[in-house]
Amino acid sequence: MAGALEGIRVIELGQLIAGPFCGQLLGDMGADVIKVEPPGAGDPLREWGQGTHKVQWEVIARNKRSVSANLRDPAGQDLVRRLAATADVLVENFKPGTLEKWGLGPDELRAANPGLIVARMSGYGQDGPYSDRAGFGGIGEAMGGWRYIVGEPDRPPSRMGISIGDTLTATYGCMGVLAALHHRSRTGQGQVIDAALYESVLQVMEGLVPEYAINGVIRERSGSVLKGIAPSNVYACKDGEYMIGANKDSLWQRLAEAMGRSELGRDPRFATHLARGENQTEIDALIADWTRTLRIDEVDALMIQHAIPAGRVYRAPEMLADPHFAARGAIVEVETERFGPLKMQGVFPRLSATPGAVRRPAPARVGQHNAEIYGELGLGAAELEKLSAKGAI
Repeated sequence: MAGALEGIRVIELGQLIAGPFCGQLLGDMGADVIKVEPPGAGDPLREWGQGTHKVQWEVIARNKRSVSANLRDPAGQDLVRRLAATADVLVENFKPGTLEKWGLGPDELRAANPGLIVARMSGYGQDGPYSDRAGFGGIGEAMGGWRYIVGEPDRPPSRMGISIGDTLTATYGCMGVLAALHHRSRTGQGQVIDAALYESVLQVMEGLVPEYAINGVIRERSGSVLKGIAPSNVYACKDGEYMIGANKDSLWQRLAEAMGRSELGRDPRFATHLARGENQTEIDALIADWTRTLRIDEVDALMIQHAIPAGRVYRAPEMLADPHFAARGAIVEVETERFGPLKMQGVFPRLSATPGAVRRPAPARVGQHNAEIYGELGLGAAELEKLSAKGAI
């Protein structure tokens, strides 16, 4: 199906993760995303990922068409101006001021196309004393408060394992685009969206700032638990690890029954939310002593029987084998040019009337759609060949 954003054209100028993930989200929802890559090697993300075959590109560049343009060359810049004149949205994640230096700033582009929405992702935002600093996702995670609270308390801050700062910023950028499209539908006017890495991370920091402002409390690293929220942890079983979240009075009582220790549900040390928080180490030890005597499937059956939120700790193999993932299409198979059928995450969230989909695989080659897209601008084969010869595309 076409998707909710059918008819919306997006020009993606960004590289690596923040800008391209925003483009992926818009493309998954049906937008026509034109990925502008530097001639030659293209987006560095083409070479990212673990394992012999670099397949991360196949996810983030799905539902996109690729054109090449040298943004440092006047002819390449002119091509982008012409593309932007046909577009609804432009996404970029360069250092602030870079587009302006190339003559591609929002003011110039919107002078020719007042309805253009420009989504800008950067480390520190488009203004302020830090705006001209280089910023990557990990730096935004550190400044936004994420890194300090992740990991074991007796060790340095840990990385989450994915580029969460970039993807959060991209998600907020996408949210801004959707809001701006609604505004444009009423006024005809586009606008600029300023999404900063550190602010996107800060947005999901829950009560971290007001807890300090009112109580003087600084959140610290707490490993696998959230301090004061118990029980909610990963517990060892005979054959692996299992997550249990019974951090509510009624849930704790049901977990105590499942453990064959119903008296623990009424024990003053554990009967209330505050009491369980104060005795968090003790309650986790009790549960761990119990789970170590059982297999994961045995614990899982008891959790289902007693309606307790719980689940296995999955890796990719478990996801691919799980019937619920299969039933909901959480994992899809995409036919790619370089790797053949490739399994990857599907499109989320699911819309009932206009669901998103992976309509096309990631472009295998830089500038794969030059003739198709630049042809729409009136450029013929001979002109494209000249532009290629001079390094503009």
